[in-house]
Amino acid sequence: MPDPHLSPYAARTPVHVQELDGFGTVRILPLDAAADAAVLHGWVSGERAAFWGMNGLTRDQVAQVYAHMAGLDTHHAHLVVEDGEPVALLQTYDPGADRVSECYDAEPGDIGVHLLLAPAGPRGPRPGWTAALTGALLAYVLLGLGRTRIVVDPDVANEKAIARFLRQGFTPGPAVVLPEVDLPDVHLPEKKAQLAFLRREVAFPG
Repeated sequence: MPDPHLSPYAARTPVHVQELDGFGTVRILPLDAAADAAVLHGWVSGERAAFWGMNGLTRDQVAQVYAHMAGLDTHHAHLVVEDGEPVALLQTYDPGADRVSECYDAEPGDIGVHLLLAPAGPRGPRPGWTAALTGALLAYVLLGLGRTRIVVDPDVANEKAIARFLRQGFTPGPAVVLPEVDLPDVHLPEKKAQLAFLRREVAFPG
């Protein structure tokens, strides 16, 4: 197991830290667009990340996208590390400032989430890992940020992501068509998405 104290991420101040039984310590770090560009580019360039919409971008373009996001008050990106190793990209956003707002009735306390899991590392697949990690991220978003409902909008063809959210307790909403939008260096085409929602009292009863 890598020594997290020797990790290049060790000096960063996390926004959330959680021990996962049977696994390791998860730390959610504010994304550094320049420093994390190589890791992110490796993830978003793979075929498995086709639904992320960044296939074909260069590392510099990926860095520019996240540098732009860092300047917004409504969108935030985080690198998730376990014992010093990157394991996921977590993005949160205000649904009212996103194209999804045109497709559903937002409520006070809503927060949007995009989640990209890293490919399995040298340890290979670990039973229960994805559910444990997702649970930690939900704890940060709903409890740490004090939000009352999460909305996700995976592509309707992304069956694995949809199934993963439903296993975590999300309730499916309507299938909607998200309008196209232009961001720096990225054109997001029209997207047919499956909305799903998770209320705080469902994820963390009592």
